[in-house]
Amino acid sequence: MESPVRLPPEPPSPAALDLNLLVALDALLEEESVTGAAARLRLSAPAVSRTLGRIRTVLGDPVLVRAGRGLVPTPYAVELRPRVRALVEQAVAVLAPQPAADPAELTRRFALQANDMVLASFAARLTAAVARQAPGVTLRFLPEAVEETPALRDGRLDLELGVIARSEPEILVEPLGGMRLLGVVRPGHPLLDAVGRGKRAGARAFAAADHIGVSRKGRVRGPVDERLAELGLRRRVVAVLPSYTAALFLCRETDLVCLAPAGTAGHGPAALGLRTFEVPLPLPSLEISMAWHPRDDADPGHRWLRDRVREAWQPEPDTAG
Repeated sequence: MESPVRLPPEPPSPAALDLNLLVALDALLEEESVTGAAARLRLSAPAVSRTLGRIRTVLGDPVLVRAGRGLVPTPYAVELRPRVRALVEQAVAVLAPQPAADPAELTRRFALQANDMVLASFAARLTAAVARQAPGVTLRFLPEAVEETPALRDGRLDLELGVIARSEPEILVEPLGGMRLLGVVRPGHPLLDAVGRGKRAGARAFAAADHIGVSRKGRVRGPVDERLAELGLRRRVVAVLPSYTAALFLCRETDLVCLAPAGTAGHGPAALGLRTFEVPLPLPSLEISMAWHPRDDADPGHRWLRDRVREAWQPEPDTAG
């Protein structure tokens, strides 16, 4: 009577697959010893012996058999050895942390959003650092239309810079530093002398002047008006413009007063020949932060960009003149 044909065991389903068996099999085939494999895996010899039993059941092959005092691999085990080694190496590579980005090899386009005065404060340093270290990287500065939209969540924006007011709870925000506000006027403006006569007199003269407001949303009132109200004073806002740059150009051609972040005094106001002065009010500073989506948090290229932003964020001294 013919012996029945021995069928190979059914392969395990993905749900039942234990990839730890591959690691143990790799050690057993390399060491050809349960004791040696146990030391390599930092497990006990009985635990590895039980694992070898499971491997034999899964493969339908003894894998290692006794030969005197040692173990030798079966022909099937010899055939499996290089395949198992390659699979384990691939698994280790897949599960290893991502290496740090090599900026010289980085080829990316990053979309950033910031208002004009924040850009004036550090865009030159950031762009120069990126161009020097990563010639394959392009920085795309998007208009403020994407501010306070789901652009970070949707992936249309990589990094937002400025006074961050986001409602998405998952967005990551890191403070960069504060920027004080300075008053800005044309040379020879009478307010320059008036603000030096003491805080009370300076505040009255400041309130009496005609002002330019800066608000992308067209808001007329702001922290300045709240501080003046505490002193029983009001100012007249003649015009509200959507950007600091536009406000500075209007300021240069009129007797209107506007405000600009102190860290940008060497860029906007000074470049236009304007004068700056300390506002005679206890104004809060603009707290500048950068925000990004968690999907990019561990990305090596994005981490490299955030490092460059931190380095580039060095507002100029808060001096008026």
